[in-house]
Amino acid sequence: MNGIVFYATERLDAVVDFYVERLGASVRIEQPDCTILGYGDFRFGFCARERADTCGILTFVYPDREGVDRAHGRLADVAREEPHENPKYDIYQFFADDPEGRAVECQAFLGDVEL
Repeated sequence: MNGIVFYATERLDAVVDFYVERLGASVRIEQPDCTILGYGDFRFGFCARERADTCGILTFVYPDREGVDRAHGRLADVAREEPHENPKYDIYQFFADDPEGRAVECQAFLGDVEL
């Protein structure tokens, strides 16, 4: 089984470029007004609409702290914070904003977790 999370966007090209160029996602399928992206097993899409969906969080999971730190380096200008440990969830993380203000989380699990 697979799944895709879709978001409405007012800025399709800018949003797709952000996830491809800054987070390393790849374009999986181009449709007339939607683009489906992939990042590992994570599938998410954006569809051009008159108003943007900005609720929720798109979380990118890295294998280690170094991956999170590299992501922070690429997103420093839109990051809300520095990478840090979150003991409640046993993760290393930071949050950033995409071009429409959607929350983007970059994290690595610190314990022995398999998704």
